[in-house]
Amino acid sequence: ERNLYRRFALSAASALVVPSDVLERIALDTWKQPRARVHRIGNGIATALYAQRPDPKAIPGFVRNERETVIGSVAGLRAVKDLPALVRAAGGLSGRFRLVIVGEGPERAAIEQAALAMGIDDRVVLPGFLDRPYRFMGLFDMLALSSRSEQAPISVIEAMAAGLPVVSPPVGDVAQMVSAENRPFITEHHGEVRLRDAMQALAGDKALRERVGSANRAKAVAEFDEGVMIARYAALYAGAAGRPGCLG
Repeated sequence: ERNLYRRFALSAASALVVPSDVLERIALDTWKQPRARVHRIGNGIATALYAQRPDPKAIPGFVRNERETVIGSVAGLRAVKDLPALVRAAGGLSGRFRLVIVGEGPERAAIEQAALAMGIDDRVVLPGFLDRPYRFMGLFDMLALSSRSEQAPISVIEAMAAGLPVVSPPVGDVAQMVSAENRPFITEHHGEVRLRDAMQALAGDKALRERVGSANRAKAVAEFDEGVMIARYAALYAGAAGRPGCLG
């Protein structure tokens, strides 16, 4: 049904907007859309909110301990996110850490079982779904993904806006989204050992985390602020309406 709708809708559309490089390639190569019709406009957020001091009580059941490295992940608890792999990777870390996985979904039991099997169930926090992530993102020391597939994850933008480094397998647009300073922590291949090693390098070096996080914050403000996104959509709609000089 989606394919049928797409076939009719795209034939009449003035433009096609995609939020990621992955979808842009699909639009051009698979859907055979003309280059001039396809526009990539990245998702945007209110980056200023993430510069605020986080709420220390925003995550139920979690109290930050400055002697621990806090690894955060924000995702629906679905199989494609492969969060048990993240738990296993964290289980191989040396030093004190806490893994906080914010989200809800059918994989919760599998994540809990992985934590028990690794003997780190006392260091894994599963608070469920939480809204307004700007309230808690700054409580983390890094954001970690373990997904098998992504496009342009909003959680990566949110972490960048909060000044965090990001650890991830090479999925979707993540390597292009993060700053150049962060790219060494986007692993070349999938695998728990590679994920563990990337997290370990950041966990043991606060100055490195701050340097990478600062670069991510600057890039988020410059490229992923909602003002940038809105201006690009406004220009596109104005052009489609025959009023290219109107942005309001």
